[in-house]
Amino acid sequence: MKFKISDKVETIDDDISGIITKISGDIITVEDIDGFDLQFEARELMLMSSGNSLESAVYNTDFEAVKKEKESLKRKSAPTIKPKERNAPKFEVDLHIHHLTKSSKRMSNYEMLNLQLDTARGQLEFAMRKRIPKVVFIHGVGEGVLRQELETLFSRYNNVRFYDADYKTYGLGATEVSILQNVAP
Repeated sequence: MKFKISDKVETIDDDISGIITKISGDIITVEDIDGFDLQFEARELMLMSSGNSLESAVYNTDFEAVKKEKESLKRKSAPTIKPKERNAPKFEVDLHIHHLTKSSKRMSNYEMLNLQLDTARGQLEFAMRKRIPKVVFIHGVGEGVLRQELETLFSRYNNVRFYDADYKTYGLGATEVSILQNVAP
């Protein structure tokens, strides 16, 4: 907003009003009704209302300056993370046998199960060492033997809580493990 000497102004944040006596760049000196000279920045003042204040406010306003001020004051918002995304597991372990070995043709069911359990144990202990809070073990549906063995394995740890993983993402074939950080294994 452009001010001139002898304009009647008032402050935006305080109950101070007066007449402009001096303009020096962005600093404006205002003489209040008691005769004191007070200095303000231009953005802290506004013209006092008069009979045609709306008309003069519209025609005397520098809209480009107002736009620039609004743009400079906008806060940059951080990307919002939804609660589901915030708690989403970051570490997945796929225990399907074809992901763990090149060929399972010569392996017995017992050997395949042991390989899967050893992998699960190793990945769980890795997650504990690296302080990863949540791990999803993808075991598939099948007959449920691997799932039962995993539950037995997880129940041996004091700092582990396990439950079915998100149904929308994994269906029935995954178990999510929460690792409590301040509890001894």
